[in-house]
Amino acid sequence: MVTVGQVVLGVTDVQRAVEFWRAALGYEFVDGGFGGCANVLAPPPGAPGARLALQTSTTPPPSHPRLHLDLHVADRAEQAVEAERLIALGARRVNWDSYPDDPDFVVLADPDDNLFCVVDLGHPAR
Repeated sequence: MVTVGQVVLGVTDVQRAVEFWRAALGYEFVDGGFGGCANVLAPPPGAPGARLALQTSTTPPPSHPRLHLDLHVADRAEQAVEAERLIALGARRVNWDSYPDDPDFVVLADPDDNLFCVVDLGHPAR
């Protein structure tokens, strides 16, 4: 049986990415790495969530990636608060050209320009 072990994200500055994603997700650094990756973050013991590995990449991220992270929040108010918190940590708002009418997500980019979404799970469309 095969399972998803962790999500690997390409970054230009591993230490900056570790600091951003640790603060963004409340994850812990896995001393010694995991699954062949040296820089791995994991949820605190007992908390749900996938591990996130960060590896050096010199390839620029695509403007419309086929794969991205979705960060879930309970409602629109929490979405606004979390988006602002993530921006304060170093993310930036993305001028996304594919928002539907009344979107349930906000598109942000991390400090390495990897796109991710903050998704309102309480949105009526869900």
